[in-house]
Amino acid sequence: MTILALSACATPKPVLRHSDEFGVANTFAHSFAGTESVVCEAARRALLGQGYLVREAATSHVKGKKNFQPDPDTHLQVDFDVVCAADSNGSNATTVFANAVRDTYTLKKSTTTASVGVSVLGSLSLPFGSTDDALVKVGSETIAARKFYDQFFERVEGYLGDPENGRADDKTREPLDPATIKSDAKPDL
Repeated sequence: MTILALSACATPKPVLRHSDEFGVANTFAHSFAGTESVVCEAARRALLGQGYLVREAATSHVKGKKNFQPDPDTHLQVDFDVVCAADSNGSNATTVFANAVRDTYTLKKSTTTASVGVSVLGSLSLPFGSTDDALVKVGSETIAARKFYDQFFERVEGYLGDPENGRADDKTREPLDPATIKSDAKPDL
């Protein structure tokens, strides 16, 4: 009984990371003039303009995804979720909440073997040289870089001003690659 009580006291407590805290920074939200449907349409066009595959689009939310392959053995997928919420103060404004999650996959090789049962010798395993490749998920994180979201919000603003083309300076600006963006999150405390 004493050992059980001591082991319960020794259980490590979860560590609160800086990125887990609620703060005053509004990295993931931005307010725009316009109705939910108009602002969400601009968000949809901003994602499409950056090569995202839009999986779902409605008057109040948009979901998109984009794939990257920075090297032959690594695959990245970014899932981007946007929620458009009309401000409750009666103004013609909408707040856009955006969240992008980057999943990392790596190529793993596995060798296939076969077992042969021989009654006199027992079971015998023989490698037959067959190798299968599979993508295995090795990480998932919310992109927390303010610059990434600021550029997304700039593109949304551009499509609100010019629904056909977005901002004119968008054509000369390099697209932000979420595969290489570093998180603004501080190290573990």
